[in-house]
Amino acid sequence: MINVIQIGLGPLGIQTAIYIQDKTEVQTVAAVDINANLKGRSLQDLNSELSNKVLIQNSVKNAFEEAVEKPNVAIITTVSNLEKLIPQLEEVAKLQIPVISTCEELSYPWLLQPELSKKIDNICKKYNIACLGTGVNPGFLMDYLPAVLSSVCKNIEHITIERIQDATPRRLPFQKKIGAGLDLKAFKEKELEGTLRHVGLQESMYLVAHSLGMKLDTVTEDLEPVISSKEIVTKDLKIKAGDARGVEQIAMGYQNGNCKVKMHFKAAIGEDRSYDRITIKGTPSFSSEIDGGINGDIATCAITINSIQSLLKAPAGLHTMADIGVPGYIN
Repeated sequence: MINVIQIGLGPLGIQTAIYIQDKTEVQTVAAVDINANLKGRSLQDLNSELSNKVLIQNSVKNAFEEAVEKPNVAIITTVSNLEKLIPQLEEVAKLQIPVISTCEELSYPWLLQPELSKKIDNICKKYNIACLGTGVNPGFLMDYLPAVLSSVCKNIEHITIERIQDATPRRLPFQKKIGAGLDLKAFKEKELEGTLRHVGLQESMYLVAHSLGMKLDTVTEDLEPVISSKEIVTKDLKIKAGDARGVEQIAMGYQNGNCKVKMHFKAAIGEDRSYDRITIKGTPSFSSEIDGGINGDIATCAITINSIQSLLKAPAGLHTMADIGVPGYIN
């Protein structure tokens, strides 16, 4: 049995706990959230499907001491920002517990944030633990999966990676993160603040390039609102005609002046069709499409859990999905 300490009990953390509850090989033995109102409450208080034996603590130290069994691994589902993650990670590392996190900037931070990456790697090696950043995107659909598909190619000239989503069935926090329901002025303000965007597109770009042994000279990224042509009403939002119903981001990776990798991410309420598609121009040239797309909320929780065994076999240090053993379904 693999024992998990969960850190962060927002919607993603709770969903991850529910998935773990259904497993026969994994169990949650401790839980942490900084919300003072949750201290001492059981996981069952957050969701009726969960255990009433695991009580929520406000610190990792207290949760570790009160754990029903000693944790083998920590799952951190708290922040997207690498700098904010480091204190949380170090607190766990001191207890010599390996870490998996859904922090998007952790998925491949080496080129975008080299100093912070080195700091995390040093913390992990100091306390002899492995750390992995993963998720559905970044972490799988727009980086790991294209890298796997590229393994059948004799040569590659160009890769186009598309993730187009109807965000209607997604969680409200995700819908807000993509700017759904904002007027264009508010959308622009949040874009300038850096709080409105899909986090991780450039991380995915560099992870693909790393996996393909491709050194990119330049990476560009553009972000635009997806504007609604009519009023849209969902169970959580009312979007006026002319307001944003989501976001569209395009990243391009260049080598010697030629675009080698293009990434197209679009997530919006009321999108006609969802799909994930990877198109490789090379030998052979082919396109692989997942019709309907992969539900990000389900897949993020699933891949986080299913990567545990690969992480536990990894040496100490900061790892990406390109470094660890191939993850697989855990019962």
